[in-house]
Amino acid sequence: MADTKARILATSGELFQRHGYAGTGLKRIAAAARAPFGSIYHFFPGGKQQLAAEVIRAEGAGYRDLVTAILDQAGSAEQAMELAFAAAADRLVETDFADACPIATLALEVASTNEPLREATAEVFTDWIEAGAARFQRWGFPAPAARRLAIGFLNALEGAFVLARALRDTEPLEAAGALMRAAVRAQSAAR
Repeated sequence: MADTKARILATSGELFQRHGYAGTGLKRIAAAARAPFGSIYHFFPGGKQQLAAEVIRAEGAGYRDLVTAILDQAGSAEQAMELAFAAAADRLVETDFADACPIATLALEVASTNEPLREATAEVFTDWIEAGAARFQRWGFPAPAARRLAIGFLNALEGAFVLARALRDTEPLEAAGALMRAAVRAQSAAR
């Protein structure tokens, strides 16, 4: 049973990321997850909205862990920005520009139309900002600057993903990475 639920969550995450909330039906999820259709309502009695909220939270935590693991490899904030944006570009190329942020597609789609899912994406983004700010504080930035840098990092990464996917080119990620390295240098000089 737990395996079926895990397959449904993982499959839903992939489908929502690539096709959005409206573009992903429950029958499609069940078929792709190799699960009986009724199992979706067994595990997610609130239907598609509950499933999407759980996917957002689970995928958000997983992506936070992936990004923070990359950041934690760096010896400095500037090096972390270089590593993070290079890894993001590599991931896009490896997936033929299909896989970027697992939350952005849903966040853009539901922010104005579905309050429970907007809240779930807001929780994830808040968690990411806090995790990023903690990294910047470890690199010696005071809390307000660390939070601004974390928000800037998230803004730059998400915006670059949108442009890179549309252009099918990693140049937006390279440019965003260069801008974040410059922002880190500027904040370091201001300390």
